[in-house]
Amino acid sequence: MVDAAALSTVEWVFAYGSLMWNPGFAYTDRQPAMLDGFHRAFCIYSHHYRGTPAKPGLVLGLDKGGSCRGIALRFAPDTRDAVVAYLNERELIGYAYRPAIVTATLEAGQPVAAYTFVTDPTHPQYAGDLGPARSAALIMAASGQSGLNRDYLINTLSQLELMGFRDDALHALLARVQHLTGLLDQGGGI
Repeated sequence: MVDAAALSTVEWVFAYGSLMWNPGFAYTDRQPAMLDGFHRAFCIYSHHYRGTPAKPGLVLGLDKGGSCRGIALRFAPDTRDAVVAYLNERELIGYAYRPAIVTATLEAGQPVAAYTFVTDPTHPQYAGDLGPARSAALIMAASGQSGLNRDYLINTLSQLELMGFRDDALHALLARVQHLTGLLDQGGGI
């Protein structure tokens, strides 16, 4: 877990996946942000929200290396305990995440301490880099409590594009998923 003293001054959450379009908590400010040292990747098996144990999906994690554009969401300091408790319950549901306090840079260049979740490569649900073909096959075939796995990919790209960001790796993955969708539409089945 994160250091309680450090957490006591945090007023931001760094969102890079579904928290961008479905944060689930009240925020007072929302700004594009950059996180260095981590990149967004479909590297975590989902057995709950976007898949099942029998047909796992893939969800995003912040994996080591590179950088990640996302959204910084500021919450009121008096809601910190409730926001952190909510996020922990939502994000730590068996997934290969660990909470972290990171330094994100807002669009205007201001660094802020932000609460987020990074990958735990020692966790059994950590998939790592499966490559685009295997990742697309898993995403295409999976659905879970929150819906189709491919909708998660599409929603993430939509949010990034609304901010004027392009993620080439996610676009390439979507192209593979769309190819599989075309095969399905032609009677190929899942």
